[in-house]
Amino acid sequence: MRALLSVSDKSGIVEFARELIDLGYEIISTGGTWRVLRDAGLEVTEISEITRFPECFGGRVKTLNPYVHGGILYRREKPDHIEEAKRLGIEPIDIVCVNLYPFKETIERTDDLEEIIENIDIGGPTMVRSAAKNFESVLVVTDPKDYPRVIEALRTGKNSLEFRRELMIKAFEHTANYDATIANYMNERFKDGFGQKRFIVGSRVQKTRYGENPHQRGALYEFEDFWRGVNILKGEPSFNNFADMSGAMKIATALGPGSVVIVKHGNPCGAAKRESLLDSWTKALECDPISAFGGVVAINGVLDGQLARAMADHFVEVIVAGTITQEAQELLAGKKRLKLFDFGQGLLEISGDLWDFRHIEGGFLWQESDQVLDDEVLQARQVSQVGVEDREDLLMAWKIVALTKSNAIAYVKDRSLVAIGMGMTSRVDAAKCAIRKAQELGLDLRGSVMASEAFFPFRDSIDEAAKVGVRAVIEPGGSIRDQEVIEAANEHGIALYFTGKRHFLH
Repeated sequence: MRALLSVSDKSGIVEFARELIDLGYEIISTGGTWRVLRDAGLEVTEISEITRFPECFGGRVKTLNPYVHGGILYRREKPDHIEEAKRLGIEPIDIVCVNLYPFKETIERTDDLEEIIENIDIGGPTMVRSAAKNFESVLVVTDPKDYPRVIEALRTGKNSLEFRRELMIKAFEHTANYDATIANYMNERFKDGFGQKRFIVGSRVQKTRYGENPHQRGALYEFEDFWRGVNILKGEPSFNNFADMSGAMKIATALGPGSVVIVKHGNPCGAAKRESLLDSWTKALECDPISAFGGVVAINGVLDGQLARAMADHFVEVIVAGTITQEAQELLAGKKRLKLFDFGQGLLEISGDLWDFRHIEGGFLWQESDQVLDDEVLQARQVSQVGVEDREDLLMAWKIVALTKSNAIAYVKDRSLVAIGMGMTSRVDAAKCAIRKAQELGLDLRGSVMASEAFFPFRDSIDEAAKVGVRAVIEPGGSIRDQEVIEAANEHGIALYFTGKRHFLH
């Protein structure tokens, strides 16, 4: 029995090889892996003794050889394959353990194209694909985490077809991900990220009980181990919980430490950033306590016992926080339907993906991720006769409305969201809807600021804002009726700012 070991990630490889030797396997290896095993005192055959040809071209060619690939690929159940292998002097290779040159790590570390090109593995993927293709006879290992499982299977006689099939699928996923990373990088470097093909690769974190609805299946996949770093302290989150958490965390991180955001069905129904998280929670809840029922709460800070007591009287489905103290966990333990997520680092964070995509029937749309910058507000152009000295509420309203489904209008007062209208087909309807709900809840909009993520096509929204005492408005500008809107602001004595940047979210 022979095992070929050639790995870039050498963690655990010595122990794995030692276990294989104990099971009676001859170890064949290449380059750096061979040296590591030899230096550990293991008996190991260098690949050139098998290929009968030295490594050449600076190591670019070493395993691309019939004595390697023939030994992996010939079918053990076919008499003519067995006879041909004997005639050609090709001996079987029963285990292939390979992981690939660190292309991803290289492009993260350097922009040197020559070094990047040299870290494109050729022989490794070829061996992996050969072994995976012949999985009925060959066991292929691409993940160091699988070493103990492989040894256990070999020791206990459980190296079954089903086991090898599982590792075969993992192997093809490994090479597909590798090739996708290379293709995407080359397209980003030479074609601005918009090549003829675009590959989206994620790793499954967990299945969800179902998708958006019970008749749909669903699962969570991640980029770059983001979600695996989040601790699920309580409950089994659903597909929709994850979607709402993403929206809540985006807004909470945009608003900064000390903020609390409540999201329902993908849109904010409460947000605040006050002197304490307890105060932030209280003010966020005031915006729309009815919609907050069964919502998702993002806390950009520490959920402690005091805050947990205040939240315990309200039904929310999910709380995600920078940290959740032990006392808070104990106080919330009795809430059966509540799910708790903890980043374990004091504050929330988001992955900051550079690209965004959306499924449409028959394909997907691909774009750069939208970025909402403080300078859009701090450097916004005052176009009205009057202005405001403090733009803190404007900044908060702008960030919230930019991360809310269009058409959207947000009203903020004293660093608290007091009214919001979203997902409307008419911008003035969004403005009116928000006002109506605030009035039903007895919330005073006098002195608030209003933000719109896209320009006002008419003056009507400004007129509505004036009726409830809005003091300042921020919007992108760019309408053919901008002058009409400016005149409306001046008539009402409202400060008006143009950012010059739109943030549609469909």
